[in-house]
Parts: sequence; structure tokens; C-alpha cells
Amino acid sequence: MQTELGTQESPGRASRMVSNGSRTEGELQAGASQKTQFDPMHSPRTNGGPVDVRRPDFFGHSREEVTRILIQALNDLGYTTAAGNLGEESGCQVESPDVVAFRQAVLAGSWSRAEELLWGRGSTDGQSSGRGLVLAPGADRNSMRFRLRQQKFLELLERRETGRALAVLRNELTPLCAEQHHTLHTLSRLLMCPDAEDLKSKAGWDGANGRSRRNLLTQLSESISPSVMLPEHRLAVLLDELKTSQIDQCLYHTSNEPLTLYTDHICDRSHFPSEVVAELSSPAVETPKQPEEVWQLRFSPDGKRLASCGTEKAVNIWDVEKCKLMQELHGHPKGEIGDLAWSPDSKLLVTCGVDRYAKLWNTDTGECLKVLEGFEEPVSSCVWASDGQSFVTGSFDKWKSLCQWNLLGECVYTWTEAHRTQDVALSRDQRWLVAMDEGRTLHVYNFGTREHMYDLMLNARPTSLSISRDSRHLLVNKTDNEAILIDMETRETMQRYTGHTGGQYTIRSDFGGANENFVISGSEDGHVFIWHKSTATLVHEAEAHHPRCNAVSWSPVDPCLFATCGDDNRIRLWSNKDRARAISASNRQSNGATRGSNDGRHFSEDVWA
Repeated sequence: MQTELGTQESPGRASRMVSNGSRTEGELQAGASQKTQFDPMHSPRTNGGPVDVRRPDFFGHSREEVTRILIQALNDLGYTTAAGNLGEESGCQVESPDVVAFRQAVLAGSWSRAEELLWGRGSTDGQSSGRGLVLAPGADRNSMRFRLRQQKFLELLERRETGRALAVLRNELTPLCAEQHHTLHTLSRLLMCPDAEDLKSKAGWDGANGRSRRNLLTQLSESISPSVMLPEHRLAVLLDELKTSQIDQCLYHTSNEPLTLYTDHICDRSHFPSEVVAELSSPAVETPKQPEEVWQLRFSPDGKRLASCGTEKAVNIWDVEKCKLMQELHGHPKGEIGDLAWSPDSKLLVTCGVDRYAKLWNTDTGECLKVLEGFEEPVSSCVWASDGQSFVTGSFDKWKSLCQWNLLGECVYTWTEAHRTQDVALSRDQRWLVAMDEGRTLHVYNFGTREHMYDLMLNARPTSLSISRDSRHLLVNKTDNEAILIDMETRETMQRYTGHTGGQYTIRSDFGGANENFVISGSEDGHVFIWHKSTATLVHEAEAHHPRCNAVSWSPVDPCLFATCGDDNRIRLWSNKDRARAISASNRQSNGATRGSNDGRHFSEDVWA
């Protein structure tokens, strides 16, 4: 303990619909080498019966909408001739002429022309109705104009035309957001950028020759009525949503394989990791009165190694495939190592100790590369930036509670808010840096600009933080027997997970599984809990450690593998029944590692065979 210092597989229903000359799967297999001549206007078949291809709707869907989406999809696929033929035969247009002109103006950087078309002063038919482009319900024309002018401002700065950029800021942007002082202040600060690269970095923008104009068009298209401008790649978006919906409805989703459109998706429960397949035991000498405890463990990003730490004086690094102890990193003589973090390339490791030091290690050689000193209180947490060139430490030292370090061991920035940091998390997109204090407050910063964004007050003391791979959600475990999922943008609580027990000690939770479909947590009662992330349905609960299960970690490369650790100085690897059955009958114990069957008592060498 770390103190606060059913296996039925529903067959996919492959549609046997034959429409407009298409054939069933069986017919395709049987006659793959035959080219069938088929007249769709005279011989359409659907489920064996005739159908009128000129029916007013398409199986309950708007005929016009489906046709426009198909034309767009054919163009996206490169079948421009087929798209043109379909447009000519159906009489449908994907976009109106004014929208086409607006698109061209935005992509060409013709900002005056784009504004004229937006407001209706530059209609392609030469007749200005004054109404401009048809907008979606609730869309604001001035907001769209602001986006156009902001892009114009940024491009002028990129070309180092600072005088013209300043004029755009004063005369064109300020009237549109006079009350939005923060926005104007942020834009004004960009005038001080010494070069284009600094501008791009601070603005989170990739320049006129990057994708910024296309991204702008995508944003603007959301405000234009789909009756005149289809959202980009609409068919692909609909198919992605269909796949996401099927994954969300799959309670035991454990596959990283791309979903097929031919059949409905479902994962067999037997593939879910519910069995202990290996147990790793530290070689540290234990006494009956005070056994060592494992407080934290993390898989390396490449999934090949697992690092663990706790009351023991060494950090242990395990070979996951062989279940073998590879390295013991000795450098915290007092023990009580509370956290660790792998670099993105799986080569370096940062460790944090109660001894008031953080250390940087080469995990291949076991060499301590740097010792980070100057803390007046314990270093509690650490996390790497996604570029692998720096990392952030959290500390109970109020004056060094949140610091960024480079690989030379130099502190490059210290956040000045005086709070004691207990845990820290950083999003992959480098936008969100979240620090958890010893009370009930989460402090949220913009890692890129280093600005303080907002604070979140919770109803109970948090014990751990995790941010999802897509950088959208924050998972917070709390002492009131609840974990919550928070939308980082809206700050709303999206889901609550209950069943596990908290207390006065650090119990960690995390995301896991294919597509991070699960939330996993340790528990004061020694159990491990796994919920479906979207529905909060409890998928699996099992006894893991005694008396406490302190931390959990899901393999980043294997959706059917996770690890747990506890106060019993044990690490357990969990996988599915197929792997458990693959363990050979020969039992052996070596190199401090015990490999086991589904109850963890009998062990085999060929766990991953």
C-alpha cells in the first residue's frame, strides 16, 4: 500500500441482397472467373424478388441524400467518370456552384473572394441575393468570417508581413471579438514570434503550405447546410460511426483487427483476459513481519518489458515474453519508489522516490544517467512528453511541484502555482497537462503554451490520473469507491465506475484493451475490476492480491494482456483462456519468476506458446 504522502458467438448476418446487378457472396465465390452480363434497369433482384430501382426512397432513406453521398464517395475513391455519370443520370449535385467557388477561394487563400461568397456579394450567377451561403441551423456567419480572417492573419505573420498582420488584427479581427479579450490577447502575442517555426509551434498551426487551409475548410463546412455542401468524406464518416457503434456494443472487445463491413461484429467471451497466466515474484529478501509491497507497474510502449516499483530499494524490469527478471535498477537506497515512466521509445525510464530524488535510467544497460536534485519533499509522479525529449515530474514540494526536464537533467520550466502534486498526466497530443494535488483539486494546464487552463474541484480525494490515447478523456480514481471519466474539453463527467473500494492509500486505475474499450482498476479489497468504458458495465471482477491490489497496467500492444500488483509483493499477468490452456503441464520456477495456469499455483515455461 502506498500512503498519500457466455461464449456463444453470434454469426454475422452477411446480407444476401442483390441489387442493381450485384451478386451474393456464394455466387461470387462460385463464379469468380465468370463475367456476368447484367442489365440493372431490367433485371434488378433483391433477395430473389424484383424491385423498382426508381422507387422514391432507398429502403427508408432519402433517395437524393443517398445519391449525393454516393457521388461524393465515388470521387473520393477516384472514380470521377462514374461519379459524373451518376450525377448526370440522377440530376443531383454534391455542391452548389457558389459552394464550389467558396471551396476554391479558401484553398487558394483568396480571403476577400471567400467573404464575398459567404455574404452573397459574389454569387457565381452574377445575381446577389444578399443571403450568401445557406448555413446550417444555429451557425453564425460572423464566426465563419472570424475564422477566415484569423487564417489570413496567421499567413501574413508566416510571410513576416507584420504590419499588414497588425492591421488585420486591429481593423478586421477586433470588431468581431471585441469582448473576447483572451482571444485577442492570444493573437496579439503571436506578433512577437521571431520566426515562422515559433509561430507554428505557439499557434498549433502548420502553415499555409500545410493542411491549415483544408482544416479551415473542414471547420467551415460544419456551418454550411448539407443541402448545398456535404460534409467531407460523408460515407467514410458514416461507416466509421457504424464500426465504432458495433465496437461499443461489443462487451468483450479484444481484437485489434480492422472490422469488416460484410458482417456484424462480436467478440467471443473466451478471448477476454480473465485468467492468471504468470506470476512474477521479486527476488528481494522478505521478513514475515514486513513483506515488500509493489506500488506501481507499467508496460513499456513496445510491450516487451514491464517495470515495477514499491517499497523495495530497486526498480525491477521484466521480460514480458519470457517472464524473466532482466534488470534491477538500484539508486533509491531508502526504497519507497512511488512512480515510474517509460520514454516513448522504450529505452529510458524515470523513477520518483520518497528520498526526494527523481532519476533517469538507461534500461538496456541499467546505468543511472541523471539524478534530479533540489526537491525539499518527496517526488511523487512523472510522465514523458510524446517527443521523448523531455519529461515532467510532480512533487510534494510546493515550489517545485510541477517541473519539466530535458534529457541533460536540466529543469527547463517550473509551473509557479503553489500546490503539492500527488499525480500527473499528460495527453499524447501535448495539449493537456493535469496535476492532482493532495486535496480534491485537479489543476489543468496547456502543456504547449504552459498556461493554466482551469481547475476542477471533486467531491472526494483523487488517487490517480490517466488520459486516454485520443487525448479526449481523463480517468480519475477516487477514495469514495468511484472512478469517473471526464471530457477534457467540456469538463463534464461522462461516466462513473463503481464496485471497487478506495481508502487512504493510492489505488490506481487505467484505460486498456483494444481501442481502450475498458477501464481497469485495483481495489482496497485486493480485487481487480474491469468495466466497459462506454456503458460502465462491470465486465470482470477477480481476486488479484492480498490485502490490496495497488496498480494495474494494460499492454499497449496486446489487447489480451494486462498486469496487476499488490501488497503481497507479487505481479500477476492476465490473459485469456486460450493462452491459459496453452500452458504446458511441466511446472518449473526459475529466475525469480513463476509461471502459472489459471489459478496461479501451477507453473509452466511456455506461457506464450
